Amino acid sequence: MSNTFHLADPATSAPAIEADVVVVGSGMAGLTFALEVARGASVLLLTKKARAESNTNWARGGIAAVVGSDDAIRLHLEDTLVAGAGLCHPEVVRAVVADGPARIADLEGWGAAFDREGGRLSLGREGGHSRRRIVHAGDRTGRAVESALLERASAEGLEILEDHRVEELVVVDTATGPGVRGVVVVDDVSGIRRLVRARAVFLATGGCGQVYRHTTNPSIATGDGVAMAYRAGARIANMEFVQFHPTALHPTDDPAVLISEALRGEGAVLERLDGARFMDDHHPLGSLAPRDVVARAIARELRDTADDHVMLDVGGIGSALLTTRFAGTVEDCLARGVDPLEGGIPVVPAAHYACGGIWTDLHGRSTLDGLFAAGEVACTGLHGANRLASNSLLEAVVMADRAASALREVLMAEGRWGDRPAPPQLDVPAAQSGGRFVDPGAHATRVARGEGSGGGTAPAEIEESTEVAALRDLMWEKAGIVRTVTGLEEAREALLPLHERGPHDAPLLSSLATTALLIVSCALARRESRGLHWLEDHPWRDNEGALSDTFVEGPSDGAGGGGPVPTLGAREGSVAALGAGEGAVAALAAREGPVATLAARGRR
Repeated sequence: MSNTFHLADPATSAPAIEADVVVVGSGMAGLTFALEVARGASVLLLTKKARAESNTNWARGGIAAVVGSDDAIRLHLEDTLVAGAGLCHPEVVRAVVADGPARIADLEGWGAAFDREGGRLSLGREGGHSRRRIVHAGDRTGRAVESALLERASAEGLEILEDHRVEELVVVDTATGPGVRGVVVVDDVSGIRRLVRARAVFLATGGCGQVYRHTTNPSIATGDGVAMAYRAGARIANMEFVQFHPTALHPTDDPAVLISEALRGEGAVLERLDGARFMDDHHPLGSLAPRDVVARAIARELRDTADDHVMLDVGGIGSALLTTRFAGTVEDCLARGVDPLEGGIPVVPAAHYACGGIWTDLHGRSTLDGLFAAGEVACTGLHGANRLASNSLLEAVVMADRAASALREVLMAEGRWGDRPAPPQLDVPAAQSGGRFVDPGAHATRVARGEGSGGGTAPAEIEESTEVAALRDLMWEKAGIVRTVTGLEEAREALLPLHERGPHDAPLLSSLATTALLIVSCALARRESRGLHWLEDHPWRDNEGALSDTFVEGPSDGAGGGGPVPTLGAREGSVAALGAGEGAVAALAAREGPVATLAARGRR
């Protein structure tokens, strides 16, 4: 197989850059991985906006970890399996949960200032959790962690290029098959496109919430990592499972303001506009039910009442706690004319998190040699059909650490690992950040054509923006909280021509269209309702024919003509392979031997 990258305009090309490792993304997963690998390898981190602009920076609630005296690995494991609706991979859940406490200690060592009470970590409770285990920094946990990691990266001299958008993965033949050996990146300020050669690439590009009209995700969350990995031939899994957070502030901004479910953990309750509490009719945990249950319940209430939102009554929290622990939420509400202390908070569901992504093993390795991934861009099997609240940041830091350890072994075996290597030699303009945030659609068409960043808005850019808006509307209507086979088929037909245009003609639209098409295609392959995937014309679980992951193999030619063709197939060791039902979940949760061993190992 030949290289899949193309330097479309040699006049704008520049000398290639070389590094041992390229990291794409500057959130928790990307920074954790980069800091660990930079101990013995040259690392170049690329981010398509300013370095602080990441999904991590927008995370509110916290990080789930077993650090409380009344908690146990077994309980966190069980809560995760129950939320995952039969599709979690227990060996992955066991490993991630067991590694959690050590990774929290790492983050504190790197400067993350988590809330404490009497010298102990202050722990919150969120939906689906049987214990208080949410480590937090007020209601801006992601921002606190991001800030600490960036400060550490600066102190360590980590090389970060901002406003550098990765366009394609470089795929070459290796002795064992296709392998990733670099990226093609575009400087969105200068318009220069260049090749970066590397032994390995780590994708930490975050999620894809921007494929939906209403989302809590920032403008960078356009599915770039999944789309480029699919085009390169990597396996993609479980893209049908998109989590819609039940409580975004109504009316929604873009992105929508997330109203953390930690509020419900402290006593806030969902109500209809007439003041009636409705969640007890849908789940024994009421307003603290898992997110998929709460989002569907709200959607049904809105359908039945014709209202455009429900209310979150925060009166049970108390003004003192509300204005201290949730100061950021109160500030956001007041800035939009909503006083939580007076009448509660108007909320609606919004697209929030992708449980699917690039299929990886327990060490962050994809099906392509040299391509690693962690965080929301990856699919490890931890979340199954529905993510347990605050398991996302946990997975990001644990899997980034595991991937770094795995790559270190590869580099050591190849003689590439050494003490404090020199940073990559970069012949590029100085990074231009200054806290500036650039719209991901800006310059897209001009850069693809090698025309630089000057001038006004090109007609092609306007056309792309219009098509992006139409795509987001299409996905909200046809592939949202409640789906139908007919609606999904209509969406697939509309998305195919957009997907086939490719990343060089319309980069933003291409990422969104390919990611949306993967979501829709996987949803069509799953003719049942499970977790986050609710098919109105198949409202039952099929525990015989569909208790398995949904896999999509990327095209070997890098083109992907005709669109993805998903298949259902159980991964060895999954809940599907080991057996389903409450008995199986309970039995899996009770296997504490390996968990205890992992927990005792700490750092590797």
